[in-house]
Amino acid sequence: MRYIPLLLIYFSYGSSVFTAIAENFWVKEVLDMSASDLAELAVWLTAPWTVKMIFGQMVDSIQIFGSNRKSYVYIGATLITLSSVLMIAVVGDYAIVQDFSKKFIYIIASVIAVVGFVIQDVVADTMTTEVVDKSKSKNKINQELATIQVLSRLSLGLAIFLTGWIGGELASVFKDNREAVFMIALFVPLLSILGVSLVKLNIVVVSPINKQILFGGLTFAVFIVLMGYNDVPYSQEIVFIVSLGVVLYFLRGLITDLDARTIRHIKMAMIVIFVYRTMPSVGASLSWWQIDVLGFDESFFAKLSAIGGVIALAGMWFSAKFIIKRSIAEVLIFLTIIGTLLSMPIIAMYYNVHIWLGVDARTVALVDTAISSPFNYISQVLMLTLVAIHAPEGKKGTWFALMASLMNIALSAAGLLTKYLNKIFVVSREVMTDGVVTSAQNYTELGSLLWIIIGVGFVMPITVILKFNPNKS
Repeated sequence: MRYIPLLLIYFSYGSSVFTAIAENFWVKEVLDMSASDLAELAVWLTAPWTVKMIFGQMVDSIQIFGSNRKSYVYIGATLITLSSVLMIAVVGDYAIVQDFSKKFIYIIASVIAVVGFVIQDVVADTMTTEVVDKSKSKNKINQELATIQVLSRLSLGLAIFLTGWIGGELASVFKDNREAVFMIALFVPLLSILGVSLVKLNIVVVSPINKQILFGGLTFAVFIVLMGYNDVPYSQEIVFIVSLGVVLYFLRGLITDLDARTIRHIKMAMIVIFVYRTMPSVGASLSWWQIDVLGFDESFFAKLSAIGGVIALAGMWFSAKFIIKRSIAEVLIFLTIIGTLLSMPIIAMYYNVHIWLGVDARTVALVDTAISSPFNYISQVLMLTLVAIHAPEGKKGTWFALMASLMNIALSAAGLLTKYLNKIFVVSREVMTDGVVTSAQNYTELGSLLWIIIGVGFVMPITVILKFNPNKS
């Protein structure tokens, strides 16, 4: 019972998918953004996650209104609310935003929401180590830390299941009045406010400010903003390289107190998880193809979200012991093989195999989603459990933030790879501006894009996992 208020914050984060289907259809219909444009935006939206060390240091050391936990969640909730209000205005064509382009407002709203969720995520991750029963043995505490990580993913998955499904169905109901979905989404920040208002923590240690991390992180954040705002050539690639160097440098300073064997184990585990998370995705072009060619609508995407979410919950629950007791290498090799196999139905549908077999595309999509969904969260639990076990006293917020930053830098790399591949294999949906077709529908390159992504997503992780198996340390 003492976990429930904390889990509400994770539930709030998972509820961010409530507007995802309505947003995807609105972007496809209204904004003139290519698949590579959207992939590039996704890379920038991971930037706030890579500077989590700033918020982590603040949570460790700076109290706001007498608190270095709850006040930050309230700030995050305020930002999420502001983002929803902006989306309501731009989707509903309100006069207050008519002097700005829809693309500009969409990007600003997206960035504000991400910052709000980053702040809340830093606090929630830190608090996972502060709701455990400290009177237990070290082994029992480690097991409880692992249990909390599983429960937090379950809470996240439950939110994705319920709110993704309901939000998708509402997107279908309000397809002619989409701002209504964003109005209803104002419940999301209320969940985190309720959770943090009720949570009971162990004594929270306030540590001295690590000026190097705080001011170094702030300088880095300003650097990212300047690079993006001034449209510097290869700005995303430069930010990726610099951010990786900065985070690794800060992490090195935090783990110096650990023994050599533990440090080696952490380094090798992070390498394999990092590479696993850098694998590219197809991007927006896949959902465009599903909408335009396969005829998937908002209601069907809602059903996919619901089925994927509920089976992911069941899979996480029944695989909890497997996740906790197996080695990182074993689990990630298993996930890589399963992920590759479960990509085959999408390829088959692209080449119309389902038509030859007399199977409806929606049936294939439903079955594939049902089978693949339990495996989507497991690598996150592995990482978070490892991080929680080695979290140093007085530095937990910074520790969680830096480790999460490292993993989100991996997602930035995945986004960059996705962008490059979408520039090489150009896929486009039909775009009309003032009744004139400005971009023709063309999905001929999608098959090649799918094959490349599946091949890279299998070969690279397996090779790195076998070479840097943490158990060998």
